[in-house]
Amino acid sequence: MKFSFLKSTFLFIYLSVFVARAEEGMLIPSLIAAFESDMKAKGMKLSAADIYSVNSTSLKDAILQFGGGCTAELVSKQGLLLTNHHCGYSQIQSHSSLEKDYLKNGFWAKTKEEELPNPGLTALRIVRIEDVTQTVLAGASSKNDQATIQANIKKLCAAAVVGTHYEAEIKPFNYGNDYYMMVKETFLDVRFVGTPPNSIGKFGGDTDNWVWPRHTGDFSVFRVYAGKDNKPAPYSKDNVPYQPLHFLPISFKDRKVGDFTMIYGFPGQTEQHVVSSYLKFIVEKERPARIKMRDLSLNAINDGMKSSDLIRIQYSAKQASIANAWKKWIGQIDGLKQLDAVSIKIEQEKKYVAIANSKSEWKKYAEVIAKMNELVAAKSDLEFKYAMGVEYLSVGPEYFKLARSLNDLITNYTKYKEKGELKSVIDKLKTSAEGFFKNYDEKVDEKIFLLQTGEFYKQLKIETKEPAEIYATFLAKAIYSKSIFTNKERYLAFLDKFSEKSLKKINSDLGFAHYNKHITEFRNNVLPGFQAYQNEMTALLQVYVEGKFVMFPDAKHWPDANSTLRITYGQLEGSSPTDGMMYTEHTTLDGIVAKYNTGNPDFELLPRMLELHAAKNYGEYAQNGELWVCFTGSNHTTGGNSGSPVIDANGYLMGLNFDRTWESTMSDYMFDASRCRNVVVDIRYVMWVMDIYSGAKHLVDEMTLMKD
Repeated sequence: MKFSFLKSTFLFIYLSVFVARAEEGMLIPSLIAAFESDMKAKGMKLSAADIYSVNSTSLKDAILQFGGGCTAELVSKQGLLLTNHHCGYSQIQSHSSLEKDYLKNGFWAKTKEEELPNPGLTALRIVRIEDVTQTVLAGASSKNDQATIQANIKKLCAAAVVGTHYEAEIKPFNYGNDYYMMVKETFLDVRFVGTPPNSIGKFGGDTDNWVWPRHTGDFSVFRVYAGKDNKPAPYSKDNVPYQPLHFLPISFKDRKVGDFTMIYGFPGQTEQHVVSSYLKFIVEKERPARIKMRDLSLNAINDGMKSSDLIRIQYSAKQASIANAWKKWIGQIDGLKQLDAVSIKIEQEKKYVAIANSKSEWKKYAEVIAKMNELVAAKSDLEFKYAMGVEYLSVGPEYFKLARSLNDLITNYTKYKEKGELKSVIDKLKTSAEGFFKNYDEKVDEKIFLLQTGEFYKQLKIETKEPAEIYATFLAKAIYSKSIFTNKERYLAFLDKFSEKSLKKINSDLGFAHYNKHITEFRNNVLPGFQAYQNEMTALLQVYVEGKFVMFPDAKHWPDANSTLRITYGQLEGSSPTDGMMYTEHTTLDGIVAKYNTGNPDFELLPRMLELHAAKNYGEYAQNGELWVCFTGSNHTTGGNSGSPVIDANGYLMGLNFDRTWESTMSDYMFDASRCRNVVVDIRYVMWVMDIYSGAKHLVDEMTLMKD
């Protein structure tokens, strides 16, 4: 449930009620000193100041948020940046064509001059993190006095960056009980350096996604550039490689079970405060419906990608994005059911209420859980409509995006004309259209529309004269044969002749009329109700979580993920997630070839991999004659941790976090230390792919290799 403060909440463990696990938790770096002794007991040799410091360089200065949604790490004094293959996939796809098929064949820039720019791609460094709760709440009549709170936030952010090129952002934690300020430095020139082919970077495809054993070389390489003053600057040929305050050396030390592992990154969102009825809603209704919507679009996309190389290139990044959440949700539901998570929540709520009833001054805490469950019962249908609207209008038929972009021109036509900006706006739409249609296929989109529209109408019980499937068929045929939005030539011709008459003409376009009908319904009726529901629940959650801190002051507390910089620590280890099943802690190149021999197209390899494996040509990257590919750890991760560095006891890079096991995907709602494991590509395999497989040893030579 995406409440107003849901992406910025504190999750805690109160030891006398809930089971506490050392592996669970996503810690604020500025508070890491409180956990230093426990981390050292698990083998860490660093100090808290080595991990996070404002007054001197530390590990935090090597950790960047990549593109706003993933994590990356600096690994050389020349700004070389590693992240996941799937994090850089849209850039890889954008540079690919039939003539330069980097998706299939890979790409490696031999010189810095060959490194490719990526308009709009950013890399963000956290300069410092500061608890500003008291100042934010100063003068507020309550914790919900948003007028005062927002005014205080505005003043604080402005003061924090005076005389600098930094930006500041303040986020609420604990549903507005606490606030932290992040001062940030954003680099604007991030260039594409290299990628392995899909047969390595996407090895296993949808078959292996979220599954162990895993053998994916999920990495790609970029470089951060800056102005000659080493400060962020827009792309320019005159920019030079960024010289970081800190970069991570590469760990070549042999691995073993029990090794200390630390992940430093930007986890996106966990939702572990939700009440039992909401979790039941997720498991039984919301997730299954969203999975079905994506089943349908993936069927259309996958068929199209198999039909031609052009469509494969056009839809690779889109397919990966849609499929990632789709398969995660399937595993999430399965894990929550196996754990009987709803029953666990109910028992936790009973114990919370019992303790709250032990003191009269805790009465408001005793009442809050019932109020939250009642609110879910009354209003969860609004969230269902919201979720279905997102799936259909934002993730469904692609022509909707084009209709959405044109809507600004339609709405503000008179203003643009009066200001003499009309031609400029239309020219921008034409440029945007070129990019849109470069990665668009009418037949694929028509099939997505046909399948999803029928399902959307059924899920929301939207009445039509004919059955939903028949009505969807009629709409699809009419829209994709005539609408300006489903054909490049029709769309550009419309823009060429755009005038005041076009404002009336557009309403007769069935494609626009269909989109406009549903987006208007969504904005006018669904969104306001959903936001009101969010606000009501946020107010209750504020009391609920406050009660946890008041009633359990000595418990171990840790913050729910909210896309801010976090640390989690654990060990290199396998697991036994279900009865009779044992997962070993690592995989090797032998497993890649074994999967290839099954004939599954998701396990396709290029000949070079088979040749190197047959020759056992592992160079200096092997351990006891084996080339490790991936390993698992007991670190608590979620979306946004993709690309995060997995750091050893000495502060060296062991690998890149890229996934969780199938049994772990429910950890966004409930963490189970016995089964939850993160999946890592070993940095030695990354180096082997660069050096021996790809012949890009110049990049390995740029890094600092720690072999002892």
